[in-house]
Formats: sequence, structure tokens, C-alpha cells
Amino acid sequence: MSIKIERGLFKFDSIDYHAVLCVAVDADVKEIRKRYLNIARRLHPDSCASASAEEKQLAGELLSKLVNPAYEKLSQERTRTEYMVVLSQMGKRLVQESASVDLSSDPARQLAGSPNVEQLYRTMILKIAETQYDSLTKAVQIISYVSELNLVYLMRTAGKKFDKAPPPPPAPSKVTSKNSENADTKILQSAASKEEASINNYLRRAQELMTKNQFAQARVELQDAIKLAPNNSRCHSLIGVVYLKQNQTTMAKVHFDRALQLDPNDQMASEGKRKIEQVMGQKSGTAVKTAPPTQASKQPEKSGGGLFGGLFGGKKK
Repeated sequence: MSIKIERGLFKFDSIDYHAVLCVAVDADVKEIRKRYLNIARRLHPDSCASASAEEKQLAGELLSKLVNPAYEKLSQERTRTEYMVVLSQMGKRLVQESASVDLSSDPARQLAGSPNVEQLYRTMILKIAETQYDSLTKAVQIISYVSELNLVYLMRTAGKKFDKAPPPPPAPSKVTSKNSENADTKILQSAASKEEASINNYLRRAQELMTKNQFAQARVELQDAIKLAPNNSRCHSLIGVVYLKQNQTTMAKVHFDRALQLDPNDQMASEGKRKIEQVMGQKSGTAVKTAPPTQASKQPEKSGGGLFGGLFGGKKK
């Protein structure tokens, strides 16, 4: 039984070791080892005891011909560094040559046209990794999907700008094309839903900690949220409040400015900047001019009313 992949980086006579393990192309050794052990356990003969003879054979070939070589390549510092240089050069070469890239999967086409390539790429890689080897008969197809994502990511980071997401190549049949498109769309929708849920959990935990004046712990939660969603204004405005409560006005201003850059109507960031201006004005002994109050700000603020009032109102304990 031969294993042949002709999509993504494999199409350019390259073995995509990252796609085999379903890790991001800049994954570190710890991530690579953890991922390898998970896959190796899944493909081990003991885990395939109830599988058919064909599935056991396929599991053995996936492990020996793809997974083990990928881990050997990426787990060694020297070979991984050499391989990363090759990938970087490939991405740059494809951009310089304006190579035409046919993307057959909807996730890859979405990534090609996404403004937030880093965020979407990592989210999809993590989501696909959860079920990559659940179905052994579909494992090779999933590897090819991941390799297309890696190809697009390398080209985007090398400066490639897709005017629009490349159209899919002609499908052999309407039924196959429709089923594939539906499956790819579900991957994206599931990844987006998981990302949004994770961010909301970080924000919820941070807000609970902030109401208890546990700002150091809240900052950790928000830093993790920003790693996942660097362009979320709410994350930046909340961590700005945390820094302000810890008297770190410089860092607070950085995040308030970023929040307002992302969302000029972010009230929490606007209020935070006003607080900083007041503090700086008092330190310098000069009056701070503020913009005329808007209709919303003319209304009296209830003491301790809601999270917004609770964060900026009252004394710091």
C-alpha cells in the first residue's frame, strides 16, 4: 500500500513534516514532541486491537513512513533548522515567481484571503489536530489539507498578497465537490466557534478576578487571551484597566491606544485614557483639558454599577 500526497507543499517535491504531525510551521520542540506522542499512541498496535487487518496495516504504514520520519526531522535542532530554511526559501521563491497555486480546500482559500492570517492559521491547525487520525482512511486527505494551509501561510508571511481567495479547481463530480466543501466549511465554523468560546472564557475569568482585586491573576488570563486574539479590542481595554489598577500607566496607555485603534468607540479604553490624563495632569500640576462630554457620558454614573463602573469607580483595595 503506497502513501501518495500531491497537494500543498508535497506538490513541490517537498515532504511537509509539519502537516504530518499537524503542528504550526514555527512549533517548538515541546509542542512537536507532545503532538508526536499523541499520534504514536493512536497508531500503536495496542490502540488498533479492534481495527480491521487493513486498518492495522494502514496505521503501521502511517507511523513508519510518515509520522516517525517527521518527528525525527523536526525533533533534532540541526535538521529542523535546515528544514525551516528550505521552507522559508520555498515560500519566497513562490512569491517571487508569482507561482499560480491551485487550492482545493476551502480552509486554504479562506486563509489566502483572510486579513488575520496568523490567528486563523493557528486556530485551524489546532482544530484539525484534534481529529487528524481519528479516521485512518481519511488521514492522508487531512494531511494534504494541512499542507495547503502551510503553503498559504508560508506565502503570506513571505509577502504574497492574494487579491481574493483563489477559486477551487474543477471538481471531478458535483457530489464529491459539494461534500468536500461542506466538510471544509464545518472545519472553519468549528474552529471559529472554539476560538470565540476560548476568548470569552479568558475574559470571563479575568473579569471575575478583577472584581476581587486579583489583578496579577487577571493579567495572566488576559495575556493568554491576547495571544489567541491579538486584534480583540475588549482584551486590550481590559488589560489596560489591570495595568492602570497596578499603577503601570505606560503599559495601560499602550493597550488603551491599541483598543481604540481597533475600535474607536471602545468606552472602557476611552475612560481609561481619560483617567491616565488626569493622573499625569495631577503629577505635573497642570489642568487637563478633556473633550466635551457626549450624550452618553452626561448621564450620572451609578457607583459600582456593572463591570465598567466597578473597575473605574471606588477605591483600590
